Amino acid sequence: MNSRLISLDFFRGLTIASMIVVNDPGSWAHVYPPLRHATWHGVTPTDLVFPFFLFIVGVSIVLALSKAKNSKSSIYFKIIKRTIIIFSIGLFLALFPNFDFENLRVAGVLQRIALVYLFCSVIYLNSSFLVQIWIGVILLILYWFFMTKVPFGDSLAGTLDPGNNFAAWLDQFITPGRMYQKTWDPEGFFSTIPAIATGITGMFCGHVILNKSKDLKDKIILIFVAGFSTICLGMLWDFSFSMNKHIWTSSYVLFSSGLAMLFLACCIWIIDLKKKTKPFHFGIVFGSNAIFAYVLHSMLGRLFHLPIIGGKGIQQSWMDFGIWTGIDPQLFSFSWALFYTLFIYIIIKEMYKRKIFIKI
Repeated sequence: MNSRLISLDFFRGLTIASMIVVNDPGSWAHVYPPLRHATWHGVTPTDLVFPFFLFIVGVSIVLALSKAKNSKSSIYFKIIKRTIIIFSIGLFLALFPNFDFENLRVAGVLQRIALVYLFCSVIYLNSSFLVQIWIGVILLILYWFFMTKVPFGDSLAGTLDPGNNFAAWLDQFITPGRMYQKTWDPEGFFSTIPAIATGITGMFCGHVILNKSKDLKDKIILIFVAGFSTICLGMLWDFSFSMNKHIWTSSYVLFSSGLAMLFLACCIWIIDLKKKTKPFHFGIVFGSNAIFAYVLHSMLGRLFHLPIIGGKGIQQSWMDFGIWTGIDPQLFSFSWALFYTLFIYIIIKEMYKRKIFIKI
């Protein structure tokens, strides 16, 4: 497929839009129930957003680097440069707007994206398709082994409680600065290991898409079958190693990646095979400047908390108005998330119209 995969742009854009909706409720005290993460074990629709993006990173790596394998010296420089930029932007967002370096949180969403991009790119450039699959399998098994079989500190092996598991224990040594949940971090560095496997599942689909021996219909069927099988494997593993986004368990990787494969297969079928793009323009626009949209929403979201309306921020004033009108605070909190996402979309759409694409 020499032409651009429009369905992947849509998938990327929809994922970023979902991130904005999930990250920006009107009030964290009144989050609309479907937009909540699972308290610990289990998976909600919100828990699928981040792994979907890492899956897309894996697909994109194969599509972007497939022609660059013969020029490794120059491509490595670009990969490292992009990794540093994305990781640095993540650190900048952790500091913005107060720039409190003493309480800097080093781990984060963009930081994990940067690391997954780096390791998956290196794996892709230096291994065959089959070896990449085996690396993904080994990473998931190793993570399961350390999380369930290796004792740590004063705890027994297999403990998976919040802040009291092998990943949290190890992150306390390798993660400098503040952690998101004081004793553990959902984007900690040790749990980035299975996150790399999430990227590799996307690389699998990238290989399928580039396979010139199959037509598009066969590729869609293969991705769909692989996705369904991966979901089943994740559900089976869930019985012994529960699905959990906070510690990115191996069963969670398989389940979320399987769903991502099914969704990608549907998108390719509708958008690239049936050529129906108009109903999906919203996602395509967001996908054209995905990382920039994420950075923009993070910065503006914090500025909207600054006290400029009677000593309160715009977001708090919105919620106060909802309370005054008697509207369900959860619904009004959700309405802010939708409004804010639309606000970001208007900016990104204007950039799209003017063909301004910020490549990070």
